[in-house]
Amino acid sequence: MPYPSLARYKTEAQYRAHFERVYCSRAIVTFDGIPVRFKKKDFDHAFYESTLSKDDAFSRKRAQRIDWIKAALEDPKSERYLGWDNKRKRYDRRRRVALVMGDYVCDRHKFQR
Repeated sequence: MPYPSLARYKTEAQYRAHFERVYCSRAIVTFDGIPVRFKKKDFDHAFYESTLSKDDAFSRKRAQRIDWIKAALEDPKSERYLGWDNKRKRYDRRRRVALVMGDYVCDRHKFQR
């Protein structure tokens, strides 16, 4: 499955608006029929990286891959792994991580079957 080209916006606000329009307005349905819902605050987790403290800097490199999240969720050929629950310090069957396009990671928490 070919992945979308990189999104190229001038401002963080434009990437945020794109995220809210595509991911927060309706559920994304995975290739195996699981509806995944995003919250507006998920933007910060996905598109910020740590420089001086946790998630303190907007990452244009990550944000350019914004459309890969939806594509990964819908791709039956992505590599999938159980997700990690950091609070409980264990893997959780309700979480999954998908590796796509080499080493790009798309994770989604707490999906329900």
